[in-house]
Amino acid sequence: SSDLSSGINAEYGDLVKRETFAPILYILPHGSFEEAVEINNEVAQGLSSSIFTKNQDYIFRWVGPEGADSGIANVNIPTNGAEIGGAFGGEKETGGGRESGSDAWRQYCRRSTCTINYSKSLPLAQGIDFS
Repeated sequence: SSDLSSGINAEYGDLVKRETFAPILYILPHGSFEEAVEINNEVAQGLSSSIFTKNQDYIFRWVGPEGADSGIANVNIPTNGAEIGGAFGGEKETGGGRESGSDAWRQYCRRSTCTINYSKSLPLAQGIDFS
């Protein structure tokens, strides 16, 4: 069965900041979307986070660079599990990399673009000519 702890403010409750692998639901009051993101991101761990909303602005802000700072950012689904093909892994103290999923190969590679000019001239990219 699940435990429901309602009204625990993240400023006062270290309990909600611990990474507990148990069926616990914390409901934290907040005044704005920005405050909710701040509460979510102030913990030391970052494996998975979820938001439940129909507001498209919140959805894209949640999964964007100013949103959830977890390795897996969910919308309208719980934090348990992950999509089979997705990059599985956390950030911060739970940042063990992305050893599973479609991005696993990226751990062992350095991706770069390499252009080699064999001519005696110095051409500009895309054939640009300033003359």
